[in-house]
Amino acid sequence: MIDEKNTNTEAENKSADAVPIPVAAASAPVSSAPTSSAPAAPTSGFSRKRGGKPSFKREIIPSEFVEKVVSINRITKVTKGGKKMSFSALVVVGDGKGRVGYSLEKSNEVATSIKKALVSAKRNMIRIPINNMTIAHEIIGTCGAASVLLKPALEGTGVIAAGPVRAICDAVGIRNILTKCHKSNNPINVIKATMNGLTRLKAAATVGVEAPQAVKTEETKNANS
Repeated sequence: MIDEKNTNTEAENKSADAVPIPVAAASAPVSSAPTSSAPAAPTSGFSRKRGGKPSFKREIIPSEFVEKVVSINRITKVTKGGKKMSFSALVVVGDGKGRVGYSLEKSNEVATSIKKALVSAKRNMIRIPINNMTIAHEIIGTCGAASVLLKPALEGTGVIAAGPVRAICDAVGIRNILTKCHKSNNPINVIKATMNGLTRLKAAATVGVEAPQAVKTEETKNANS
């Protein structure tokens, strides 16, 4: 009798110490971590925006020519049916090594007119004689009422010129020059006058003129002596 009572009390103590397991927790399936991740977005060639549409990146290829747009004008032609609008672009193109060209083209859109002018200017490039990054001698170019004075300059002077003349000097490769425009500021006439002067330049070997040098005054001679 004593042994049966002892065994009953030990079984009751063990059942009291045991923690009951909820039925829902016991029956819930064990979830495993996902093994596959979301596919990575492609990074080569284009990128995606918030809307999901890919935006392609345009690669800019450097050009071997110096291309400058001097002026863009709006042209309005009045006809019987109404007004017809177009745009003209004046462009200067050069390689920076003595070749330069310009062109004036028009189209219904600005981008198209610039593209046409660039193609035409590259076809009509001419060679300009350059002596040590400047011109060989002084000259005056004319076109209509416009006249442009071109003078050689010392190294380090830079391009002292207005917009249209500076565009031609940068395109042809002249780095030191003194210029002055007279009577007209029309970009078309100024560029034509500048090209008129540059095309009539003579080579330094033909003229026998060396690069301009600094003139020593009497004070500098006395100081050196």
